[in-house]
Amino acid sequence: MRQFRKAAIAAVVAAALTPAGVAVAQDKPVKMSVVSFLSGPAAGPFGVPARNGAEVVILAINAGKLPAPHNTKGLAGRPIEVEYIDESGGNTKQVAEYRNMVEKRGVDVALGYVSSGTCEALTPVAEELKKLTVYAVCGTPRIFEESKPQYVFRTMSHATSDNVAAAYYVREYFPKIKGYTGINQNYAWGQDSWRDFDAAMKQLTKAKASTKLQWPKLFQGQYSTEISALLLDKADLIHSSFYDGDLESFIFQGQTRGLFKKKQVVFTVGETSVYRLNKRMPEGVVLGARGPYGVIVLNRPSALNKWFIAAYKDRFGSYPPGPAYQYAQAVLATKIAYDAAAKKAGAFPSQDQVIAQLKGAEFESFSTHVKMALGDGHQAITENGYGITKWDAKAGEVKLEKVKFYPAECVNPPAGVKSVDWINGGMKGAKCG
Repeated sequence: MRQFRKAAIAAVVAAALTPAGVAVAQDKPVKMSVVSFLSGPAAGPFGVPARNGAEVVILAINAGKLPAPHNTKGLAGRPIEVEYIDESGGNTKQVAEYRNMVEKRGVDVALGYVSSGTCEALTPVAEELKKLTVYAVCGTPRIFEESKPQYVFRTMSHATSDNVAAAYYVREYFPKIKGYTGINQNYAWGQDSWRDFDAAMKQLTKAKASTKLQWPKLFQGQYSTEISALLLDKADLIHSSFYDGDLESFIFQGQTRGLFKKKQVVFTVGETSVYRLNKRMPEGVVLGARGPYGVIVLNRPSALNKWFIAAYKDRFGSYPPGPAYQYAQAVLATKIAYDAAAKKAGAFPSQDQVIAQLKGAEFESFSTHVKMALGDGHQAITENGYGITKWDAKAGEVKLEKVKFYPAECVNPPAGVKSVDWINGGMKGAKCG
């Protein structure tokens, strides 16, 4: 028996050193964490659809079923082993979770994140741990304008694009607006959104900003006092970057008070709730999706987009909203970088080789062209646009009228220029066509 055991152990060791053993090593999965709000007020309208968008693409990548030219299996041939993590709980919890998944669970790629505050807290930690981190959403421009991360990327435009495009849209479709105000969540996302919209409005219109801005807490949920103040304000336009359960609560409470009939409202992230609210979405609202995301905003007839819409609807029974597109885009960007790095290296790539390929990358995503043009090649730019809500009784769904898109180089600052400086300086170099 001792001789048999020794022979068996020797056979196992020998097998591990054979080409077949090497092939097994090459099949070692790429561990990816996908972090999004899976509980709490942001989960239903944003976090869960975002997670679902990532899942659809990850499953297709592992099966080699994405449309060409992305129809090879895995990341550089290796399958993705994914762990879905809840973003709820605040920055301290997320920093601890990030450290745990990198240092203890051996994650190769950290992907996701919705909250701007979370991303601000995580960026220095990602740099400290030297781990490839791909932000799918979080909007504050500060991440790549106030530092130069080497391991962190964001694969969609930041909030400046949303708010400059909104100001252009207001100038074009509501030229008689005399005054504007805002209700935005009182943290990095809301503050930056209002800052850029206000600055762009000052450059593009003669409308006057209100001094009575509303700054409720994140996830506050109740807005009776704020709605009263908005109704009393002489400003005839309201800007809001609400995106989660706060958005839907504000809509319901505002409708009860007649807010949307008395004021023109601009929701920079309003598309996230269209599928959930359907007929309850107020008409005449200016609606954005933080770019060309969501079927209601833009349905490009590309093979990649047709596939994504069908695959998402088949799995989850609904059309993919903006957050699903945004997370799917982050996963696709990661695959493109891994595959390109492997092709260049002639072998499975190192993290540094993947980073080199993602830096400055340019590719067609599910619904738009993505260019990693800012932040020394770590920050994406895309086109951005808006439309006005209208209930289509015949179709039984909300439609958008007067949809207008603005080119990426029109609504994003040039490389090396801070957003606020660019806007306040007259948006020099903007290419609006």
